[in-house]
Amino acid sequence: MLRSHTCGELNAKHINEEVTLAGWVHARRDHGEIIFIDIRDAYGITQLVFDPKDSRDIHKEAHELKSEYVIRINGLVRRRPSGTDNPKLPTGDIEIVVRGLTVLNPSLTPPFEINQSAVVSDETRLKYRYIDLRKPYMQENIRLRHRINSIFRNFLEKRHFVEIETPFLTKSTPEGARDYLVPSRLNMGKFYALPQSPQLFKQILMVSGFDRYFQIVRCFRDEDLRKDRQPEFTQLDVEMSFIDEDDIFELSEGLIRGVFKNIPNIEMPTPFPRIKHREAMERFGTDKPDTRFGMEIVNLTDALKETKFKIFKNTLEKGGGIYAINAKGCAKYSLSKINGLIDKAKEYGAEGLAYFKCENAKLVSNIDKFFGDAEKESMRKTALAEDGDLMLIVAQKREIALGVLGSLRLDIARDRGMIDENKHSCLWVTDFPLFAYNEEDKRWVSEHHPFTACAEEDIRFLEDNKRYGAIRARSYDLVINGIEIASGSIRIHTREMQERIFKIIGLNDEEANKRFGFLLEAFKYGAPPHGGIAFGLDRFATIFINSNTIRDVIAFPKTQKAVCLMTDAPSDVDDSQLKELHIRKVT
Repeated sequence: MLRSHTCGELNAKHINEEVTLAGWVHARRDHGEIIFIDIRDAYGITQLVFDPKDSRDIHKEAHELKSEYVIRINGLVRRRPSGTDNPKLPTGDIEIVVRGLTVLNPSLTPPFEINQSAVVSDETRLKYRYIDLRKPYMQENIRLRHRINSIFRNFLEKRHFVEIETPFLTKSTPEGARDYLVPSRLNMGKFYALPQSPQLFKQILMVSGFDRYFQIVRCFRDEDLRKDRQPEFTQLDVEMSFIDEDDIFELSEGLIRGVFKNIPNIEMPTPFPRIKHREAMERFGTDKPDTRFGMEIVNLTDALKETKFKIFKNTLEKGGGIYAINAKGCAKYSLSKINGLIDKAKEYGAEGLAYFKCENAKLVSNIDKFFGDAEKESMRKTALAEDGDLMLIVAQKREIALGVLGSLRLDIARDRGMIDENKHSCLWVTDFPLFAYNEEDKRWVSEHHPFTACAEEDIRFLEDNKRYGAIRARSYDLVINGIEIASGSIRIHTREMQERIFKIIGLNDEEANKRFGFLLEAFKYGAPPHGGIAFGLDRFATIFINSNTIRDVIAFPKTQKAVCLMTDAPSDVDDSQLKELHIRKVT
């Protein structure tokens, strides 16, 4: 072996032992003639001492060592001199007097320092990812992710789940995001697709009688990226037969509770609160609400139903509503700060943003002359506004107004430090709509995916296209700290119902069979009632490192343009490769 111990292993128990270590030169300090070097590996850091009194030749070699050289040393463990110990390190009580040194590999000067405080651009970090991953905190992030996976696996195995792999080369069944397509060399003109999720395979596994399936699986979506999206991502996929929503909730809460208990050592109370989708939108303006702070949306429509203010009146006549948030203590905001909020509201889709400050128990504004005292008092009471508060109002179509205020709510909370980052809030959002109307295509589409069952009491509405918007799905999202961590549903398990849903979203029998014929065929042979959930592991892991980007928990992420700066992928390929695939470039 090249080493007898790791760089994080030695302590006072090893004093006077001869040891061999291998690792990277982490730091160097010259104290007169004596040279101190910290050697680092995946397990920690140990201080080395090069003293010319012990060996002038080795001391001379140590002068040549630079940052990130890979070295191997042997030497004697001794206690550090009194007052020089480092309680921050597990190895901080000892040091090694080096008696032998081998340079295993020299290194160029790295493009950035291997420490957490160094400010480095994202582009540089991704280009030199192998160096970025040497940072102790990045190593800890990846190990934390491994621990989460282990907890999940152990939890599910104890509950009789079977881990089953599903294909990466599969059929293109485009729903939602675009598929990544892979040309087939052996089947000219045909393509595989990389799976957006194992959705259909896990349903087939339930038809196959496996009862309880899970998989930690890679998924692929060709979509526009942002800080919490990557073209390839990982999810914990779970599917169960003969269950209902409560079974999924209980299982999922046990999984989450186990991770919080084992990693930050926090006892998460269960069961998690549940909130219906419509209520979440009306109170928080989003289907993934952060409930660690207040500032909930209030509906001013009734309070202003007789308003003479033209903008508000026109909105009500068009069927819109008037909504507000009460920003506690924000009446002190300057005009430029308020104008910044108005600009933000417009970015989020608002036509405008009205505001009132509460002073001496009354609402005042540049538009307060258009409102009677009774109207202003009704608004104040509805919003529970007190002296020093700032009311922000949007009058528009319900969905737009709620979305705008939901976004402003988060902006203000972050700006004012209203979110306790040490607090964790878990809740279920349920009763999503089954369908959404696509204005561009003038047709109904699935809100979640077309394999989601609808609420039993809403099945009767499937016969009336005027009631499609009122049909509730048996779907559910798990939200932690305002982040959608998991999503799932009870599935359709009969061919008849699946074909009805396909027709509503515009798939005729021929198209449905072309895309999903294998699923419809399987349903002929006794499919059990089943349902499942998928956890976004990348997003979930970021909760425990206080990061707002999933790049910090993915070993080799891509940029917002889906480029790997380290490998320069995607890249051109040889014409001979294209010829084998019967593909020709179009210039």
